[in-house]
Amino acid sequence: MRKAITVLSVLLILSVLITSCGGGTSSPSVPTGGGTSEGTQAGPPAVKESAQLAVTESSAQPAEATQTAKEENTEGKAGINLIKARVTKAVDGDTVYVKLENGREEKVRFIGVDTPESTTQVEPYGKEAASFTKSKLLGKNVWLELDVQERDKYGRLLAYVWLSPPTKESDEEIRAKMFNAVLLLEGYAQVMTVPPNVKYAEYFKKYQQEAREKNAGLWGVEVKEEKSASSQVALVSYIGNKNSKKFHLPDCQWAEKISPANRVYFKSRDEAIKAGYVPCKVCRP
Repeated sequence: MRKAITVLSVLLILSVLITSCGGGTSSPSVPTGGGTSEGTQAGPPAVKESAQLAVTESSAQPAEATQTAKEENTEGKAGINLIKARVTKAVDGDTVYVKLENGREEKVRFIGVDTPESTTQVEPYGKEAASFTKSKLLGKNVWLELDVQERDKYGRLLAYVWLSPPTKESDEEIRAKMFNAVLLLEGYAQVMTVPPNVKYAEYFKKYQQEAREKNAGLWGVEVKEEKSASSQVALVSYIGNKNSKKFHLPDCQWAEKISPANRVYFKSRDEAIKAGYVPCKVCRP
């Protein structure tokens, strides 16, 4: 009897073990490679779709938000990118306001040239330069050519101003059609080279030299002022000092040291004495 119970116990244990092994094989299997692939691919498509949506929404923003003047460019016959505009106001000799074809207004500073001041302060030939620019450009269509740097620190658009589109890039075309060059050739401006905008710098230097040799515009004014001063000195016999109240011969060492602001000219000795001046003890006029 005891032996039979022992055998039954062993059989029962074996039965349990067999049942346990059979349950393990029938339980749900671990996901195969295919299942793992589906799990890992579920995320990226959603991310990709989100990115595509973001790009679409970004591209739908108004063009004005990112639009620059260069986007208005059209290529001319000479292969030069030009922006057509209409001049609405002349500020001075080298600065104007224009309206682009899309309706946007820009303040334009001419590249490579500098005219005398005529706004906050008035310099010799400044008013003439401002009047010349106004007479030639106001209300007219122009074609703007940009260089490497599009704007200055004041936000002004920097440009070469063409009166009509050039057919080729040549000295002849620049002289006849580029307003920056005209200002230099006519003596209304001086060269002002500011890197990196130096495309026509060598042409501009040549045009300025031509204007100087001809005494054109502001270069003629300088010559006239020098001649006037020389003529005045030639007519006087004595030079007085406003501070010391002494007068000297023109070639006196002390006369040469008198600043222009303190000089007084006399045609005769009597004139100097009557004005309250005393003769210099060195040159004895």
